[in-house]
Amino acid sequence: MRIRTPALCVLAAAALVALAARRLRTVEVSGESMLPGLRPGDWLIVRDGARPAPGAVVVAEHPERRGLLIVKRVSHRSADGWWLESDNRRALGARDSWDFGPVADDLVVGRVVGRYWPRPGVRLTRRRER
Repeated sequence: MRIRTPALCVLAAAALVALAARRLRTVEVSGESMLPGLRPGDWLIVRDGARPAPGAVVVAEHPERRGLLIVKRVSHRSADGWWLESDNRRALGARDSWDFGPVADDLVVGRVVGRYWPRPGVRLTRRRER
């Protein structure tokens, strides 16, 4: 089956309406702190306001650099907030709750509900030069 451009536009518009109605946003991963599960260039769908749970991946505002969004895994809830950790602590520049402490509730933007690019199960790799 071949999808024509108008049909593709209708599908894209429907997806945008669904995103707006469900309080979803998209976020691009940068840095290597969540390797191997999430790589730089991955695009995620985030449900705004979704309650974090241990083991879930969330997007939060960096507590020391307001306006900067970070993608981290929830470890646990402490009395002072959510303890968020990188999957790859060895990554250059990886900073998480081990560095800045628990993250307050109001700084957690939402929970990651999926990756849409590249398609799950598909990885685009660079050709090796010979």
